Amino acid sequence: MKGEALMTQPPNQPPHGGFGAPQDPQQGGQGPAPQPGYGYPQQPPGQPAQPGPYGYPQQPGPYGQPTQPAQPGPYGQQPGPYGQPQQPGPYAQPTQPGQAGPYGQQPGYGYPPQGPGGPGTPPGGGGGRSPFKGKPAVIIGAAVAALLVAGGAVFAVTSGGDDDKKKPDAKNKNPKSSASANPGDGSGDGHEGKEDLNQGRQSGEAKVLWYKEAPKVPGKGADAPGMWVQDGIAAKAAYKEVLGYKVADGKPAWPAVEFQYDICAASQQVSEDGKVAIAYKSGTKSAAKCDQLQIVDLKTGEKGWKKSIKEEGLFDSTLSLELNITGDTLMVGRSQSGTAYSMDDGDELFVSRKKDEGTCFPAGFTGGDRLLRALSCGASTPTEHDEIQELDPETGKVKWTKKFPKGWRLEHVYSTSPTVLYATNEDKKQWNITTLKSGSSATRSEVQVDEDFAPECGWGGLGRDLQACAGVAADEKYLYLPTKKTTGANEIVAISLATGKEAWRAKSPQDTSMLPLKTQNGDLVAYVEPSYDGGGRVVSIGTGGSHTPQTLLKHPAGTSRIENGFFSKAIDYVDGRFYISQTRLSGTAQGREKLMLAYGK
Repeated sequence: MKGEALMTQPPNQPPHGGFGAPQDPQQGGQGPAPQPGYGYPQQPPGQPAQPGPYGYPQQPGPYGQPTQPAQPGPYGQQPGPYGQPQQPGPYAQPTQPGQAGPYGQQPGYGYPPQGPGGPGTPPGGGGGRSPFKGKPAVIIGAAVAALLVAGGAVFAVTSGGDDDKKKPDAKNKNPKSSASANPGDGSGDGHEGKEDLNQGRQSGEAKVLWYKEAPKVPGKGADAPGMWVQDGIAAKAAYKEVLGYKVADGKPAWPAVEFQYDICAASQQVSEDGKVAIAYKSGTKSAAKCDQLQIVDLKTGEKGWKKSIKEEGLFDSTLSLELNITGDTLMVGRSQSGTAYSMDDGDELFVSRKKDEGTCFPAGFTGGDRLLRALSCGASTPTEHDEIQELDPETGKVKWTKKFPKGWRLEHVYSTSPTVLYATNEDKKQWNITTLKSGSSATRSEVQVDEDFAPECGWGGLGRDLQACAGVAADEKYLYLPTKKTTGANEIVAISLATGKEAWRAKSPQDTSMLPLKTQNGDLVAYVEPSYDGGGRVVSIGTGGSHTPQTLLKHPAGTSRIENGFFSKAIDYVDGRFYISQTRLSGTAQGREKLMLAYGK
């Protein structure tokens, strides 16, 4: 029986295509230095990695961690599934890359995904991709067929009360009034002077509608995770505050929401009633835990309920947290466990923990349309393997389980609706991308395209951020993946979810990388990265008929230096405006950094 595949990023490498052949022994440089992932806070070069939410060093990704330049694999030949020579045929022989064509739909970079997957997914600026270049491998075997049936949980799911329940704060304590964002016409009051970012703007170019300077941060830098754009407000976390601005003019939507200590995590998703979860540290020391949880209402800027996250067991750790929202459920992931809370009132819904010492334990969660849980099972034993499950977000009950054969590691979830998984096999230097049938662990298709794909998934490493990949999108018909840029423009390939084969591809309109951003109104929206002396673009690609990118916004060449200067970024395109923001602030920058810019016509 054919097993189901997951989309992920290979160990210690940015994501790549499906379970494929080893990479050729070539250098991985490609154009400008890779940018960090879109939307997640990134770690500046030279700064030690922080422990991740599951006990491993945190892996940089689309929400703030910098991406790592692609490192090609040292292998030139590809083994077939499970080490056997690949046989020709519909599942063993990948189709040849097709001709240029268009794209599809997905969340936006940096804010909650829209549609089934949630408001938006931040894109990464770098060239993250799998080190395993070549043909995809298909996962086949009885090991994959032996899946957990409903009712048989791999680890204990317990429910219980909250001993540390606190009433929501109706208002911020000592709120600080936010300064207006600066218009781009030179009439503002920015610390860098009254800059006219639109000076010299050419005909046909969009303009900077407004920009906000970043707060001053310590020399070690600070996180600025997430970016959320909805209901006429663009909100951003930065250092010790959450800021909200009216999208039309950049004026404050509400007073700044302040925190006593550094913000260390934020939910990518927004709840149905417009709230996000923010985690901040318990003190100023370097060993301070990321264990203070606060809900913030983006409509009003008011604080909701808050909690101190407790560690459970010897190997549990709150040095870092992973926050994901599905419906009214907030899943707080950490080292080998996770606790689900009601976004409405903070009541504890259930606890996700390992079943027994040495068996399966949680290794990551997703938010958005579905609550998925990755499991690492039987570490350092002959039965070592990964699993993924869908959980009922209200009860924690397991709906289905997919088991991966030994040697395959689930790296990332490219999409939760449809469920698209990316996994790698380090020993065989292969990758696999599998789409599951709706509501089950059954395989719908596996990618069979022989291509060097390059979505932005941040560095590899030991930690897992399942939704760390930007520059990838999916709708009910296609999966959209960008190719690696070598010389000249790259392409976006639309892969049929029904067959796993290439449907069409579209070429970037300029000699820079073009990355899928989201789908809307039946078209694929993509971000074309800026060049050294030219601005970026937002383009629309029709999924039927011609697949030629049509420019929606052409960013001014005069701000290309600023646009290129977002070392780590979150981006999104909403209602005709493009937003870009920093997700990691440098304490050594000359002058004040730009925190966020809005482009429009």
